[in-house]
Amino acid sequence: MNKSEILVIDDEPQIQKLLSIILESNGYKVTIATSGLEGISIAASVQPDLILLDIGLPDKNGIEVLRDLKQWYQNPILMLSVMNSEEDIISALDSGAEDYVTKPFRSGELLARIRTSLRRKSKTFSSSKVTYGNISIDFEARIILLNGISIKLTATEYNLFSLFIRHEGKVLTHSYLLREIWGTGYQQETQYLRVFVAQLRKKIELNPDQPKHIITESGVGYRFVSDSE
Repeated sequence: MNKSEILVIDDEPQIQKLLSIILESNGYKVTIATSGLEGISIAASVQPDLILLDIGLPDKNGIEVLRDLKQWYQNPILMLSVMNSEEDIISALDSGAEDYVTKPFRSGELLARIRTSLRRKSKTFSSSKVTYGNISIDFEARIILLNGISIKLTATEYNLFSLFIRHEGKVLTHSYLLREIWGTGYQQETQYLRVFVAQLRKKIELNPDQPKHIITESGVGYRFVSDSE
């Protein structure tokens, strides 16, 4: 039985009821907050394992609540957003959100995102070697194996792919990836990213035109998906 506790911060009664049913039927303990300030207060007292935070709240914008929480709350925060809030999604991810789920959402997708976030929360990279399905990486030796065979990557390709690996399941925005790999002066150079992601896909994907590992999140960034979900 899953005993993880999830705090839902959302002011819509229908969403509160739906999320409670979905989460409780899958073994999670659920607490509901109907405003940003109430959510911050409950999070401080309950210390939930994960927070589902709506972007549109009656008292404070969800991104403001996220930034307040990230000052001291260390566990994953998943944003709930409407389909057309692409700028808000990017802002939330760049402000420290673990992931996002768009409304209306499918229960299977929501639960998968929650499981991935909780799994990543408990995972450490104390070992220099990590394996995801048919892909293995040795961070110390800077070696990547695909089906047991070493694949040759350039230094930039390796740095980019190891960043994906370390954030398995998490959406990494264009600006984050560009900043981490090329530096702060390159955060608008999305063509760099497209070129190197395309090169990586040719080397690790069975069908680069229909990638199974490096997934495009349209308008937002990329997500590395392992075979374990």
